[in-house]
Parts: sequence; structure tokens; C-alpha cells
Amino acid sequence: MGRSVLQKMKPYYFRKAFRYLRHYGPKDFLIRVRERLTPEEVPYGPWYEAHKASPEELERQREQCRQEQVSADAPLFSVVVPAWKTPPSYLRALLDSVLNQTFQDLELVIANASPEDEAMAEILDAAAKKDSRLKVIPLEKNGSIAENTNAAIAGASGQFLCFMDHDDLIAPDALYEASHYAKDPDIDLIYTDEDKIREDAKGGLEHFQPHFKPGFSLDLLRSNNYICHLLMVRRSVADAVGGIDEKFEGAQDYEFILRCVDQIPAQRIAHIPKILYHWRTHASSTADNPDSKTYAYEAGKRALEEHLERNHVKGTVSQTKDHGFYRVRYAVSGHPLVSIIIPNREMRQMLEKCLTAIHDHTQYDNYEILVVENNSSSGEILDYYRQIQGKDHVKVIRWKREFNFSAINNYAVKKANGEYLVFLNNDVEVRDGWLTEMLGVCQREEVSAVGGKLYYPDGRIQSAGIAVGIGGVAGSLFTGMSGAFSGYLHKASVMQDLSAVTGAMMMVKRDAFEKAGGFCEDLAVAFNDVDLCLQLRALGYLVVYDPYAEATHHESVSRGDEYTAQNAERYRKEASLMKERWASYYTGHDPYYNPNLSLARWDYTLSRQSAAEK
Repeated sequence: MGRSVLQKMKPYYFRKAFRYLRHYGPKDFLIRVRERLTPEEVPYGPWYEAHKASPEELERQREQCRQEQVSADAPLFSVVVPAWKTPPSYLRALLDSVLNQTFQDLELVIANASPEDEAMAEILDAAAKKDSRLKVIPLEKNGSIAENTNAAIAGASGQFLCFMDHDDLIAPDALYEASHYAKDPDIDLIYTDEDKIREDAKGGLEHFQPHFKPGFSLDLLRSNNYICHLLMVRRSVADAVGGIDEKFEGAQDYEFILRCVDQIPAQRIAHIPKILYHWRTHASSTADNPDSKTYAYEAGKRALEEHLERNHVKGTVSQTKDHGFYRVRYAVSGHPLVSIIIPNREMRQMLEKCLTAIHDHTQYDNYEILVVENNSSSGEILDYYRQIQGKDHVKVIRWKREFNFSAINNYAVKKANGEYLVFLNNDVEVRDGWLTEMLGVCQREEVSAVGGKLYYPDGRIQSAGIAVGIGGVAGSLFTGMSGAFSGYLHKASVMQDLSAVTGAMMMVKRDAFEKAGGFCEDLAVAFNDVDLCLQLRALGYLVVYDPYAEATHHESVSRGDEYTAQNAERYRKEASLMKERWASYYTGHDPYYNPNLSLARWDYTLSRQSAAEK
């Protein structure tokens, strides 16, 4: 970095860089800088300007709302804001963003905790006289954020509470988009995508760091408060859980969301995949200065611990190095037998590496290994089978028909005795703690399958879960990304629910596997793991990506042999079958992969089309 650039840097950015260097240490700091500086394939700022609601669309919405007026099922939104020493320019901007919504059935309830601030009082008084939808709740003194928010809630009368910070903005169509869901009596909680804003050199707003979210993911929520903004909750639910708890100051919104989802089935939670909330950043805001509220992360940890306790889930919570992100370690209950199934043909050296890694890196001791021999002929492998048969948990069984991954594994399951099944490729070398980690997650009542994080031998990521639609049918996430990187908003490095995980290393509950009908044998080679996961999801189970169960996968980096002329027809048939069986995923989108993201890449790159245009 040249001296002239250093001279132009504001002292604030030096302080910010120093804080991160001190927090992460030199090595991890440099890794995160490298990852952050990776150029965007589709720059977000221009994308946002091109895809936000146009003036014509906003006018169409206003006209529609005028014509419909107030119907019996129209919700009243109460936007609740705890305000304290809000800068006048920020306060005016907030008032404008809420009161100029295209959907007009709203009230803005501001709890003013700055009774001595004459500028704030003057702005609020003038706005209230101009627009009766503004309610100002004067507070005698500044309390906690939770106390101030509860005061605003007490003054609200709407069916839905919408939570905003006092220096943020919402898009002019935010409540219009939310109204479609709020009218549904079966929806109790709504959240939207969001971005960050800061003032640019010309006095305007720069939009950056978009957060394109998935549909509701319990495990992602236990890893991070990804719901965050814009949050809208049915008033009856908020009252039932008791409002905001001041004991969790700094993470009060996270703790409130956790209590809400404890009461709400996942199908009553709606996600709007549009950027409708703008989180303002400045030197003292949490958005741009995570160290400004380090106590918040400890409060978030306590909130998670109480959430697990309420749900009778045994697990320990720890903070990760990334502020606001957590790891839950689930305890193994009992001592169930796990069956590890490994199809193999020839490949003596590779199989030996696979088995050695299992023996060296598996602390859990109640497991069996079924090696499924598939028409090998070399003396080398047949001699190796004789050496391992009956030793170190290993049993060799034989499949004498043609290769069919699904049929081979279904056959092995019938020979297996385990309550939990692990499907493992013979070219995978597991790492320490893998089996205990996966078993603790898979034992949870709502979980059917768990997949780990796989790396190529050179350290790059091979699979960090699967999204339906990527590459045309389904594809692994973050393939080829440096294993040192954590991915878009740390998605490669935190536990979350996905539609599918790779069958190269996947644990499945036996009873769930049998309810799903096992692997589809019409999918002999490709997509059988994805199909099984979708079958499990259709039964109401979760499929979990667990980055803490790690392994090296020696699969070809190019995957080129999958697309040779010899295999092209078989691949086409299997791809067509997937699209027939799971048409809703292709006519719509994978609920765990935001529709604003590209299906031509696997790194959470923006699509050049927005979700509304697809």
C-alpha cells in the first residue's frame, strides 16, 4: 500500500483495522482481509440501484392501496422504535422512510428516551402534527434498549409489530411486500433481506454488504441472528412470549427471536427475499464497529443456552472468532450402534487410507464398517479384503451386480445393524471427532441427515452442503474456495439447515431412511444423495450441514469424467428424473438458497436478475 493511500486513510479505519488485527491475530486477520478484498462478480451497489422498486412501481403500489383502502383483513403495522439522542438528519430520514410507505395502514411509535434533547422533540412534535400516524411516547429517562422498546410496544395498537433501530431506514415498499404475508392468519413472523448504508462523498447513501437470507433455518439461527432486520412479529405472539427481555441487553433482539420461534412452527415463518431494510453504519454503530458492543456477544451466548434449555436440548454453546457467531456442540445420548457403509471396487490403497483414517480419528467406539465389494478382480484388493475381514469393526460383503450407487447402499443397509447409517465414499479421509460430531446432531428428534465439510487434498473446499438448482440440477456450495476462507457471511463455516448434503459423507437415521424408501435406484450415479435428502425433507425432517465434521475428499477437482460422451445419456436421464420428481424446486427455488443468488456459480454470487425478475 503506497504512502499516499495511507495518508488518505481516515484515523477511524486505522483504528478499525487494529481492532480486528488484535482480535483475530496476524494470520487469521490476513486471511479475512484477503477474503474481504475478493472482487464481487456482480457489484452490489449498481445491482441494488437497478433492482430496487422503480418510481413507477411505487406509484402503482400506492394506487392499488388507495383503491383497496382498508379492508377487514388488512393488517395494521406498528413500527416500534426506541430513540435516544438520534442525530436530527437520521431522525428525519427515519420518519420519511416509514411515513412515506406505499402501504399506508401503519403507525410509527417512537419511545423518546431523550427528554432533554430539544432538537429531537421539535422534529417529533412537528411530524406528529403533520401526520397522526406518528405516536411519540415520552420517557422520563433513558433505560435499556429493551425497556425503551417495550415502552414503544405498549403504545402500539397494530396486529404486527415491526422493529427498527432509530438510525436505520426501510425501503418504501417494505410494508407493502409484508402486507401480503401479514394478511395470512397462518403467518406469525416475517423477515426480509437487508443491507448496510453509509454516507458517500456527495452526501448520498452508499449501499453495501447485502445480506441475502435463506428461508427459516433453525440451525443457522442457532449459529447467528441471521433474521435480524426487518423483523415483523404478530402482536399476539410478542405478548405471549413477554416482550423484550432487558437481561439480554445488546442481544435482546436475538433472544426475543429465539423465544418467538420456540412458539411458532416453521411453516408460520415467512421470508421475503428482497432488500427492504437498510442498516446504517457509522463509527459507534454495531453494524460497522462490532467491538462497540462486545458484551452483546456474551448476551447472545446466554440467550442460546436458555433457548436450548427451554427445548430440552443438551448442548454447549461457544463463541467463534467471528463476532456474533456461535457453535453449538450437541451431546451424544446413549451408545447407539453406527453402521459405516463404504462401497468399493479395486482401489486397495485408497480404501486402506479411508479405513485407517476412520480407525485413527474416531473417538466414538460403537460402530461397524461394511465394505461393499463390487466386482473387483485384482489379487491385491482381494488379498486386502481377507486381511481386514472381521478385524477393527470391519465386515466385507459382496454386491455381484452392475454398479448402481443407490442399489449398493440400499443392499448394505439391509445387512447393517446400526441405528444410524453413515454413507462414506472410499476416497474420503475423515478427520478428528467427525463421528461424535455428526451423531450428536443426527440424534436430535427433528433431524434426519447430517453432512460434513469436505476438502480437496490441496485444502480447497470440495463441498459445504448442496443447493438445488446450481449447475442446472444441484451442486455443492463453495466448491474450489480456499478452505481458509469462511464464505459469504461465514456460510461455509457455520452449522445450518440445507435442502441437501453430499452423500460422500452423510449420516442418516435408519428409521428416517426407511420411511423415505432409501436411495432411488433409478438414480444410479448422480443426484441420489440430493433426492434422498429431499425425500427426508418432504417427511418433515431437517437436513443439517455441519462444518465441524470434516474430511478430505480425493475426488477429481475437474469432475470431468461425469460429462464424457459415454455418460452423457445416463446423466441426462437422471437430471430429467430429478426435475420431474422435484418440480417445485425448479419452477420455484431452493428455500435455503436465496433466489437473488446465481445458479451458475456456487459462492453466493449475485444473479444479474433479481428474484422478482425470475
